[in-house]
Amino acid sequence: MRKRVSVICSLVLCVAFLCMTVMPVYAVKNKIDFKTKTEIFYLVNLDTDTVVYSQNSTEKCYPASTTKIMTYIIVTEQIQDLDNTKVTIKPEVLEQLLGTDSSLSGIENYAKKELSVYQLLNCMMVSSGNDAALVLADFIGQGDVDAFVSLMNEKAIQLGCKKTHFVNPHGLHDEKQYTTAEDMFKIAKFAMTTPYFTDITNTVEYYIEGDSDEPLRTTNKMIDPDEEDYYYKYAKGIKTGTTDEAGHCLVSTALKDNVSYMCVAMHAPCYDEDGIPYDTNYAILESKKMYEWAYKNITMREVLGRDRIVSSIDVNYGQGAEKINLVPEYAYSTMLDKNVKDSEVIVVAKCQKEIDAPVTKGTVLGTATVSYNGEELTKVNLVAEKDIAKSKSSYFAAIAKNIFQSLIFRIIVMTVVALFVLYVILILLYSGKKRK
Repeated sequence: MRKRVSVICSLVLCVAFLCMTVMPVYAVKNKIDFKTKTEIFYLVNLDTDTVVYSQNSTEKCYPASTTKIMTYIIVTEQIQDLDNTKVTIKPEVLEQLLGTDSSLSGIENYAKKELSVYQLLNCMMVSSGNDAALVLADFIGQGDVDAFVSLMNEKAIQLGCKKTHFVNPHGLHDEKQYTTAEDMFKIAKFAMTTPYFTDITNTVEYYIEGDSDEPLRTTNKMIDPDEEDYYYKYAKGIKTGTTDEAGHCLVSTALKDNVSYMCVAMHAPCYDEDGIPYDTNYAILESKKMYEWAYKNITMREVLGRDRIVSSIDVNYGQGAEKINLVPEYAYSTMLDKNVKDSEVIVVAKCQKEIDAPVTKGTVLGTATVSYNGEELTKVNLVAEKDIAKSKSSYFAAIAKNIFQSLIFRIIVMTVVALFVLYVILILLYSGKKRK
């Protein structure tokens, strides 16, 4: 049962694979209809890899236990057989967390015993066990956790993370451990392609051995049906994180009506202005609101049709045409709020002033920049709408006109006229002398 990947999670996993090959993410500055206490948001439609909402998404922040997403990646890359690879729980490793006020999964009860890597991954991701993360890092690093952390940083670079650095595998606060919402999105999206990830992170309860003891329970209240205020039935995983410095954090996904999203929420406040702890986890609550807003308001819209005439330029020597219309090389669609008017999507053309015939349909003659709310969405090549043949009569007439209007031609004419006048004068002078 624990190994069975749900149908819905499998769908999300397929979406993640597809997203690895689509065009780069373009940010759309849509406007949400509610205020947030969470400082950082990054909401991406996974089907199109389009950012539909972004708020401080490139600002450096602390990852807290969302760090464990990267830890999970490294573990599954270093160990092939997750079920049958056994790890001895070393008491001296667990002792490193004493006095840190860590979230623990209770594996101290298995000290000097063995648990499988699969079991430890559940302990790490379901109940956010720092103990499980440290045990796994120590095991893979062969007693050197720093060696494991080096693998984490190498992977971050491979994934294109520009502002991410790790110093530990569990997420306890360290000023040198930081990330951004955009980087965390890249990490989580890749993690969705790793074994068991979508299944484990969508698990509400997990029994380490049997079902006689108390189960580990997820820290992600968005997927817990018992958490009425936070529960969102379309949510699927992924990972929470909380420290005083990082605030409340949540990376999650949702799938509704075959449309999937990932939301990264970072640095929601833990305390009010007076230092009193909030009863509300705003990272979870506002992520739920973000999904509800997106599914209600965001739709796929074609903002630049393939047949739309964006601009036109002059054609020299064209047969039956003095201008050529320019259309997009391909249609462009994006995720936009359904209330956005067509006039709010701005298309600016930049193209050459003229072209000599013949013109071949599809010839690139310029570009169109598409923007909304002050943010550039994409650039599309503008191409000739149709073929235009060359008119020989127009061509030769233009050549003749150019010749007649050229400076050289004028000099020649003036020279001929001057010589003719001089000739006439000389003839007249010669005739006069002859009569005398």
